[in-house]
Amino acid sequence: MKTRRYLFVFLLLLMAYPILAQKRIPMRVLYVGGATGYDDNGKVDEATRQQQVRQRTASWKQMLEQYFTEVTAVNASEWTEEMSSRYDVTVMDGTPRPITPGVQDPAKQIYLRPGYISEDFSCPMITIGEMSSRLGTRIGSKNDWYCLCLENYAHSWKKDHPIFNGPFKVKMKVERRATPSHAFHFQYEDDERLPETMPMWQVQTRGYKDTPDYSPGLVSRHWGYEDSPETEIISGGVSSKSIHAVAIGRHGNYFHWGFSASPMDMTGQAKQVFANAVVYISKFRGQGIIARKYNEAIATRADAKAAIYMASEEGYQEIIKMNDEAMEEMQRQAEVAKQKQARGETLTETEKYLLNFKPAPPPSHETFVKQYAGEFFDKFGMDFAAYKKFFTENMNYLYGGDGRLHLELDEDVKSLGIPNNDIRLLDTAISMLEQGKDTEKARRILSRYTQKDFPTAKAWRQWFVDNKDKLFFTESGGWVWLVNSREPGANDYAGWLARKKVRHIETGTVTPQNPVSVTAEREYADNGDQYVYVKFTIYRGFHIYGHVSNEDPFIPTKVNIVLPEGVRAVEPLELPAARVLSKNGTTIYEDTAVFRQKISGKVSSDITCEVEYQCCDDNVCLPPANITVKAK
Repeated sequence: MKTRRYLFVFLLLLMAYPILAQKRIPMRVLYVGGATGYDDNGKVDEATRQQQVRQRTASWKQMLEQYFTEVTAVNASEWTEEMSSRYDVTVMDGTPRPITPGVQDPAKQIYLRPGYISEDFSCPMITIGEMSSRLGTRIGSKNDWYCLCLENYAHSWKKDHPIFNGPFKVKMKVERRATPSHAFHFQYEDDERLPETMPMWQVQTRGYKDTPDYSPGLVSRHWGYEDSPETEIISGGVSSKSIHAVAIGRHGNYFHWGFSASPMDMTGQAKQVFANAVVYISKFRGQGIIARKYNEAIATRADAKAAIYMASEEGYQEIIKMNDEAMEEMQRQAEVAKQKQARGETLTETEKYLLNFKPAPPPSHETFVKQYAGEFFDKFGMDFAAYKKFFTENMNYLYGGDGRLHLELDEDVKSLGIPNNDIRLLDTAISMLEQGKDTEKARRILSRYTQKDFPTAKAWRQWFVDNKDKLFFTESGGWVWLVNSREPGANDYAGWLARKKVRHIETGTVTPQNPVSVTAEREYADNGDQYVYVKFTIYRGFHIYGHVSNEDPFIPTKVNIVLPEGVRAVEPLELPAARVLSKNGTTIYEDTAVFRQKISGKVSSDITCEVEYQCCDDNVCLPPANITVKAK
């Protein structure tokens, strides 16, 4: 009997040996929990849900403690950014309290989640599954929501990447498995045919396809992911999207671990890789996001390739094939639901829907192209060769910085024959300003493709000379040239996006008899911040006043924005740049002057803006004006 007991104890010690022998790294890791690992859609009571959270949290804490000397676990409701500053790495697996409200404005087609992290947060963080998108959307993370459909296996990983090579040894078990069937629907992205099988390694033992209500993982969009220096795609994974979708990647100080499982359902090799990922991301403290992807559906040049394919007969037939496959799967699931119903079993909401599902007929080829090609259908109709010719010939001159999945031809850039992602474009545009040659075109190019707004050609040239070796072009970050720097002022998304918004605000016509026109609008920045703009357009040769010295008799411009109940000003009113008129300190606004007020709250009516100003030229002043304009 004693022999058996000793043998049992020996076996337990043998099983625990890898853990006991594992040398832990002196690091402080903060695990922020709150997820259950299940999409129960309200089917479980709160007590059960909390029990699932505790189990998942305990699993993560236990696993991390095998590799690191200090591990703390808190619920996401308790987490603050300051808390993360005291740890080497934060593992985010729950939804914290929002710091900015969500945005829903159907009239402007804007729907944004709340903001949970500030843009200047730069502590190393690993986000689990859909947390990557939930926390990253409002701060411009490229770890976006391409598809919540990641399964159990990883593929296409960069084998020489540090997370697969240490400091913890990874005992990788690689197997050859069938290439995900959905990947073949995106075959047009690749020049070569995808193989029928590919090397993979198992990350988790359970997934949403084999376990009811199990949370799927998240893959992010790959096009434009690596067009800025602070990003890297590390691994793909089996999903319902392209073979290139990002299952594991990094954007700045954020590490995207798209797989959803807790350590309870992770393989040993996945735990080792994850532990290495903790060590790896810890090196990026203070190295936050440079290129911000506020628009998840921003077009890139990859969309031109898709447009060529989707307009073709081959592309249409591929869509029909996908539709047929989906219908077959739904019919199969409906049959299973019928059998459950016949046995008297309780049906899920999805199964009830499937029993009553009536499939719509597939669209005709023309209808499909019209829906997909948008405005290009008006130009090319069903002429496949015309689509191919247009996008192929103009690939270097396409622009996709406005709207969702919208590409257009930049005629200014094409007229110069220089691609917009070629740094010679900036050099040429600045030279045009210096030479006084086609200056309006030069200003349009510099305004569209940089975040700067210099008043003189000399200032433009100095900026270019100072930053030439650090400039890079990002499509996913807004089709703009940025400086590879995190120094304050090096890049200014807020100012750039505000100027873009202001250019779309139209005022009335100004004349010498009516030299000032004023209008107001309420707009959203790409990150969801809400503003009221009051825009003055001033006829050439006239001006209105900014600050007025006690020695001068003029009337300063005043803007009073009357906010409705439930809406508040977030910051002081932002004033336009002004020109100094005299040594005593009086300043003036010329041409265009825009006052900007950042606000917060749900706006359900027009906002009243009360404006007072006096307009003068060099010889005469007009009577002071008091007007009211409405921000729609």
